[in-house]
Amino acid sequence: MKKGRVHVSFQKRISFSAKEVRRIVRKIQEEVGFHLSELTISFIDDASIHEVNREYLNHDYPTDIITFDYSEKNKTFIEGEILISFDTAIMNAKKFKVTPENEYTRLIIHGILHLLGYDDRTAAKKKIMKNKENSLLKLVLDSVNKF
Repeated sequence: MKKGRVHVSFQKRISFSAKEVRRIVRKIQEEVGFHLSELTISFIDDASIHEVNREYLNHDYPTDIITFDYSEKNKTFIEGEILISFDTAIMNAKKFKVTPENEYTRLIIHGILHLLGYDDRTAAKKKIMKNKENSLLKLVLDSVNKF
């Protein structure tokens, strides 16, 4: 299994480090078993994700996550970009009564699942993806023993 490179950027300082992000990605990689070429995960504000959502997806609103898949068609190696709104993640964490770090972890998992080919456009596919997301979230949270 090729580990690949994980780039992490923060538009502003949040309660999450690049080291923690990489550890989460590696744990998911270990559990799922995929080859990684390159992955960029950026934590940005609502205004920035709203702009990207409007420009690339024609949705005129902020969202919690946007994933861009740059992988080859055969998906031998995963390559992509995950944008996470820390503003929306914090709001969702309060709404679901979890820590922001827990929500960031869930969003990283969600983005990686999209890169692996999971889809949430129909109710049936969304249920499959959500079940996988929840099982990976439990594994990751148990392994890092925090959040």
